[in-house]
Formats: sequence, C-alpha cells, structure tokens
Amino acid sequence: MSEMPNRRAVLGAGIALAGTTALASRVHAATPASAPAHTPSAARAADRYVAPDGPEVLEAEARRGAGPLRKVSLTATASRLELGGGLTVPTWSYGDRLPGRAVRVTAGDTLALTLANHLPQSTTVHWHGLSVRNDMDGVPGLTQRPIEPGAEFAYRFAVTYPGTYWFHPHSGVQLDRGLYAPLIVDDPREPLAYDKEWVVVLDDWLDGIGGSTPDAVLDELTRGRGGSHGTAPEHGAAAEPGTADSGSDAPSHLLANADSELLGGHAGDVAYPHYLINGRRASAPSVFEARPGDRIRLRVINAGGDTPFRLALGGHRMTVTHSDGFPVRHTETGALLLGMGERYDVLVTAGDGVFPLTALAEGKGASALAVLRTAPGALPPATVRPGELDGPVLTAGRLTPDESVALPAREPDRTVRLSLTGSMERYDWAFDGRPYDPAVRRPVRAGERVRLVFENRTSMWHPLHLHGHTFALTGADGRRSPGARKDTAAILPRRSLTVDLDADNPGLWMLHCHNLYHAESGMMTVLGYLR
Repeated sequence: MSEMPNRRAVLGAGIALAGTTALASRVHAATPASAPAHTPSAARAADRYVAPDGPEVLEAEARRGAGPLRKVSLTATASRLELGGGLTVPTWSYGDRLPGRAVRVTAGDTLALTLANHLPQSTTVHWHGLSVRNDMDGVPGLTQRPIEPGAEFAYRFAVTYPGTYWFHPHSGVQLDRGLYAPLIVDDPREPLAYDKEWVVVLDDWLDGIGGSTPDAVLDELTRGRGGSHGTAPEHGAAAEPGTADSGSDAPSHLLANADSELLGGHAGDVAYPHYLINGRRASAPSVFEARPGDRIRLRVINAGGDTPFRLALGGHRMTVTHSDGFPVRHTETGALLLGMGERYDVLVTAGDGVFPLTALAEGKGASALAVLRTAPGALPPATVRPGELDGPVLTAGRLTPDESVALPAREPDRTVRLSLTGSMERYDWAFDGRPYDPAVRRPVRAGERVRLVFENRTSMWHPLHLHGHTFALTGADGRRSPGARKDTAAILPRRSLTVDLDADNPGLWMLHCHNLYHAESGMMTVLGYLR
C-alpha cells in the first residue's frame, strides 16, 4: 500500500515558514525542497511572532552556553526487527535496534546529532521534554523543513537540564513504527546513590503485523468523518479482520470497550497485537540482572502511540524520584500510571529471586513484561499479574516538586484557555473545535508567567504535551502551590487541568495531545512568542 501524506505535511505546505532560508541551509539533499507557499495573510501573521531561527532564539541559546561537544550520527531506515519468540517484522527504525541506541550526554553539553534519512518518506526528530532552541525542535512546517528521503539534517543545541528524555519523529504517525530512542542527560552533580541503572521503554506495537501500518490505522479511525466509509464500531465491539483499509487484507485495529476507572472511561482507540518492553514481547522478555540488595534506578519511558501503562515490579516497592526529567520529593508506591510521552525515574532495592516488571496496557486487557533477575529460577509467565497492580496507583497529581525545581508562586501575566473537543464517532479531535492550523498561534510574550487552562469537553482522556518548556501542575482554581514540573500531563474526560509556566524559551512551540492518532486528526495547536 502506498503511504498516505500526513496531515501536518499537507497543512504545513500552505504556510510561510519563518526563517526558511536559514533553516534550509542545514538540509543537504540531492534535489532541493521547494519553498512553502507565501501568502500576504500568512506573511503578516508570521511578522507578529518570533521566527524559529530569529535573533531572540539565538540570544536565548547563547545564554545557555556552549559546553563540550557530543557528536552523534543517526540513520532512520527501513529495517527488519526481531520482537522476541521468533517474530520478525518489517518496520522503520533508528539503525537496527528497538528502541534505538540511547543517546547519553551530560547537562551543560552541546549535542550535535546528524540524522540521515534513508526512509521512503520525509521525517524529523523531536527532542521530547528538552528545552531546546526553537529551530531544532523538529516540527515540519513550523520549525524546520522536512528532511526529505536521501537528505540529512544537523541538529545542534545546548542541553541544559539533567533527566530522562527521549526522541522520535514529529512527522505523521511515524512514531508508531520503531522510530524512537532514549535520551539520557546525566547530572554532573548527581544527588542519587544507586548501584545499577535500567532504562525501560514501554511501547504498543502493530507495524508489520499481518500487513498493518500506522497509516492504515489512522485512515481507519478517520474514515467515519464524512459518513461514506462507515464509522467506528459500537461500544463493546470490534471490527472484523480484513476491514482496516479499502483494498487491504490488514486486520482492523479499532478498539472499543477499553475501559479504565483510573482514566475516567475509554482508555484508548487502537487494539495492538503486541505490547513491548525494550523491544521485546512478553513471551520472550528482556532480562535485567543484578544482585540481591542492589539499589537500581529505573528510567521509565512510555513511547506508546495510544496506550497508557500501569507499571509494577512484583514483590517490590518503588520510590519515585523524578517525573518528566524533573526531581520530586521522594514518594513510595507499588504501581505507577504513565500516559503516552510521560517518564518516571524510580529507585528499587532488589530482592532475592526472579521478579516480573509488568506494564499493564490500561483498559486493554493485555500487558508487557520484562524481568529482574538476582538469582537462578524460571522466568515468570507472560500473563503474570503482580499484586501491586491492584493496589493504589500513583499519578502525577500526587507528587510535590523538589525545592530545587519548584516554580516560584506568582500571579499569571496571561491566561490562555483551551477547550478539548471531538468524539470517537467522528474522530474530529481538536482544540476549540478547530483542527490544527500551523498559522494559528496562541500568543505569549517572553518573561510572562503564563497560565494554561484546559477544559476537556470530550468523553475521553488526553495526555497533553508542550514542546520546549516544563509547566507546573496546579489546582483547578490555580490557587494552591505549584505542583510537580511536567511537560506531559493527563486530563480526564469532562475535567479541567490548569498549569503554569514561565515563558523563557522564545519561538513557535507545538502543544498537542500525545495520543498520536488524536494529534494527527487535529488536536494540535501552537504557542507563539510575540516579537
């Protein structure tokens, strides 16, 4: 099946991209990309806002400093990956690994990463959670031109904050293939003491299974809009195999009846045949070896496209130390809930034996598995369910920021209100009833304390992610002390979410649902700094 053009590329082609000349100079292709269309109205709108490579952006980057240079070469390519138990799938990945090889730097370094695009589509890289310079943020049609097949792009930026981050494309639904990898930023003054570190990447997987692709799934989900191609199945039902795409034999992946009390109802839209930890299926899990008594730091990343995960390590309590890269007051729990895009760092003291690390696909009736081994013994079965999963589950709202990163209390200079709209039936997810238009920006000014107030008018939860910034969770009325620092936070159906941030990173910044299919169907907007 030929690949569909993604929504962002189609929309981005019709606007004037700020800073086009400077951005294009970093792309090297056999055939130069054509310039985006310029219209008087788009030009006037762009003139109001800081350009992605404007002087304000360069000044902000200069203030971050230029530390030791860390050079990395990365290739996005078609590949065949083994997911465990003899299952090999055709997909796209960074190199020949799933997840891609972790990039590791130290806070204060300058990362210089060159991406070579060997894919049949254009692509980019977004540095999820990092406060980077705007023209390095990797949003095609907004902050950079797409990296065309056969081309490469040199990303270069200062890395300021330590923590657990990751990177992935921001082009269509490419994230739901194998294009993702951890980005670990070490603290040169690390305050935690531990013996070993375990990077744990959670994912939901369908690419290459029975002819399935993420593009076909997006097409299946959005076909109900016009009423001429059918609608999503009734609640509690699933479509029949072989109906995913007109002319395709791929199975349907529409999911209804994915209910979660934690998430206030419907948990996800896509039925995945497999759930993975570090690229492995539960039937052939990855195994982490340690000694009894070892203190282990787990850096957990939810790289899923449509799946929240409830995580527990059988027989252990976890001490949460960080959320989305930023330290919190240490909080003990038996289980964690991670929305798509969220990261948690936890400490555990390893027991004596063989223990399941289970990531329950929330509301979907399946799970992923990895294993902690400190002694001989048989591996747990793929369906193991640690008792901790049925106890209290920690979510971000219960966390308090460490004093070193707490956002100082301050009245907002500007309040931006956004309504989340759309439905599963029409799959018309959006902000304020208007699907993504990169020329439409929510204005802010540098130096302001900005309050974002989200009203979820839909019957589904949404993990909201803001590029280039962290925000502090607050109460619904904004009056209590700022909470944990985050860049991705869940908002439940028919509820509100209020967050505060300091506008300290000029540019044009994407704000979107990190359910990949919600974003690509329109639930994205732009926070733009006024000049």
